[in-house]
Amino acid sequence: MALLQSQNDGLVSDAHRPAYHFLPPKGWMNDPNGLIHFRGEYHLFYQHNPEEAVARNIVWGHGVSKDLVHWKPLPVALRPDKPYDKDGVWTGCMVDDNGVPTAVYTGVHPEVQCIATSRDMMTWEKAPENPVIPAPPEGMQVTGFRDPYVWRSREWWYAVVGSGIRDVGGAILLYRSRDLRRWEFLQPALVGEKAKTGEMWECPNLFPLGRKWVLWTSPVPLGRVIYFVGAFRNHRFIPDYQGEMDLGGCFYAPQSFRDAKGRRILFGWLWETRDQAMSQHAGWAGVQSLPRQATLSRDGRLLFQPVAEVRALRRQRVSLKPRSLRPGEEVAAGDLQGDCWELQVEMTAGESSRCGVRLYHTADEGQVTSILFSQAEGCVVIDRTHSSRHETVARDVRSAPLTLQNGEPLRLQLFVDRSVIEVFVNGHTCLTSRVYPEGGARFAPRLFAIDGTARLVRAEGWTLEGVW
Repeated sequence: MALLQSQNDGLVSDAHRPAYHFLPPKGWMNDPNGLIHFRGEYHLFYQHNPEEAVARNIVWGHGVSKDLVHWKPLPVALRPDKPYDKDGVWTGCMVDDNGVPTAVYTGVHPEVQCIATSRDMMTWEKAPENPVIPAPPEGMQVTGFRDPYVWRSREWWYAVVGSGIRDVGGAILLYRSRDLRRWEFLQPALVGEKAKTGEMWECPNLFPLGRKWVLWTSPVPLGRVIYFVGAFRNHRFIPDYQGEMDLGGCFYAPQSFRDAKGRRILFGWLWETRDQAMSQHAGWAGVQSLPRQATLSRDGRLLFQPVAEVRALRRQRVSLKPRSLRPGEEVAAGDLQGDCWELQVEMTAGESSRCGVRLYHTADEGQVTSILFSQAEGCVVIDRTHSSRHETVARDVRSAPLTLQNGEPLRLQLFVDRSVIEVFVNGHTCLTSRVYPEGGARFAPRLFAIDGTARLVRAEGWTLEGVW
């Protein structure tokens, strides 16, 4: 698919611009906001600077879709035009208040919580009661106060606000209201330890899933997403499991919602890992992840998979028969290559110390990104040490713990979308990364094993259609 280029958006030609992940026509994008399934349509709002690819002058951008895959950009929803949000309309959520879409967001400066309503999802009116939560709890020394997440339980609305208690750690502050306008502070729902989980917790989500409750947050300054599974009672969250949502180094500030099918769906912000000058020259920065469905495993951890609608992008199919992967040997995944594709691989590590997939640049094999399972170290790795010849992009190694049970195969699902690589491992571990090879981002995958023979059980791939 040719690079998206419009006479109206002024984009500089950039072969790293994703073709099927959601992003605005131009400018800066970060956190997903206001996710909701309303009257048969999915709405995605997001932190946005429509003028340039830098994080300032933030508004709420807006897109709409009927299938979570094909999106239509809509006009800016919320702008910083009131005294309480003059320096930015920051992250928040969306609820359906008896048929009235209601955005709950953070205005700055200082950080305060506000609401805006709409009848048509196009024009928005900010409430005269704003700010509806004008300050943090009295007497509490907080390190931040932002990113409200709201839900309804019987006659009450509840909200969690991301915060932190100075010299203690990140905290989730719990409020309740009967009308979304007059809020009562209850107590911290959970407080972390600064040394372990950061000093301030951004972008919290708290929701029931199955018989458990899930809380996730993006801790400052850790730059990643942690989640807890446990119980929520007496206005406190009691965790019994803690995990990491995505350890690829590029996934942050996810927000979730429940759609009409009862699915818990989330998007996360995929930030750039090239320098700001490259993004400004290109005219855009920031991408949303693929929509992921979250479920719970029997042992109480979160499972993630791309929503089924993503399969609609599949076009040309390739497959490989079962075979041995001998040490030093590399096996191409048929003729699968290009800048937009999906690959599913199932293999057993056997005697190998490492096995997985290498993504070679089709015109310069010196530029290569590796996704592999290290049996000896008990982890899955995305290695972009040699992913680019550009000097101003990040090139590092990221890993996530992974232990396979006896007889359990390694299952990789890879999505390549130019500069975006999303990896789903055995249904529960995710690594999302960004790569910027010179000469564009066209890749050919090859399967490999090191220090022993592995066994390929199945490999199936598809080229994917771009939607932008």
